Amino acid sequence: MLKSLEETIALINEGKVLHIAADDTLLRKLPKGKWIGGTTPYFISEDGGVFSKDRLFVNVIDQAEDVRIAVYGKYNIFQIVEECYDNGLTMLIMPFGSAVAMKYAREAPDVEELLMHPVIGWIAGADLDDGGEIRVYDGSSGESYTDKAVVLYIKLPEGKSAMINMINIFSDDKTDPVIRFYDNELNVTRCSVNGQDVSFAEYIGKKGFDAKMPLVADYNGSYINTSIKEVGDGKVSFYAPVFKDIEYRFAVPVEDYAVEFKKQIDAAGARNPVISFNCILNYLYCGLNGKKTPPYTGPVTFGEVAYQLMNQTLVYYEILG
Repeated sequence: MLKSLEETIALINEGKVLHIAADDTLLRKLPKGKWIGGTTPYFISEDGGVFSKDRLFVNVIDQAEDVRIAVYGKYNIFQIVEECYDNGLTMLIMPFGSAVAMKYAREAPDVEELLMHPVIGWIAGADLDDGGEIRVYDGSSGESYTDKAVVLYIKLPEGKSAMINMINIFSDDKTDPVIRFYDNELNVTRCSVNGQDVSFAEYIGKKGFDAKMPLVADYNGSYINTSIKEVGDGKVSFYAPVFKDIEYRFAVPVEDYAVEFKKQIDAAGARNPVISFNCILNYLYCGLNGKKTPPYTGPVTFGEVAYQLMNQTLVYYEILG
């Protein structure tokens, strides 16, 4: 929940295990302790969506039997699969646009070991209007990073387990042409549409696709979004990479973003989500400022991790048992 700086410092000094999201001006004032954090001024609280630079979203990890905190760069990020607890939860935060986030986004789908342990997390960001520092924090050392991932390993008590899930309002239109890309890329000029090489930017323009609608790939019945960041100068930029040899289609148009989002939340039927990470695009396109999304609360993020990097989703975890 949202806390003042003083309340957050008190929790740290009590020795609580914490996950913290806030503007960098607040995170840098926190003492050392058992916490990790990342920057964002956008949140979904119990009272609704809010933009704030004077409060922190604090998640108390009270189911932890033991914890470890680690920091990784782009060359060793997938070491997380070797160091996680056998019965636990791995939570990571990466800075938006960093090399480690790009490495994770490109290669995570091919790391089969990731699926053996619950891995959840988010991409840290900043004020969309005024910018600001994008950082992640290792509270145990007091160090912050613009180019590293911080990871909190949580060991769960015997009889408890973590379950990760996501809410995605999009699906692909099976009648649309199949789009394929030539490499794992964040920026694309050309692609194949039903086997024909075309300019992707021109294809979007001619078809009149709404850039708010992501590309969708069907991974054995699970729909994974790739959101468009920008179309211009003959190039299409994405918030997460597209992948070579994966079949993509544009999402089925959503008539009312807010209504469909609410419908999917109700259908998910989560019993007691500990925390959720909700995409900044959902926050903007759904108009979530001031709106509640019970029972889901947490930071608004610039990418979500549920084993691999997601866009335009809400990911969350529950503790079962």
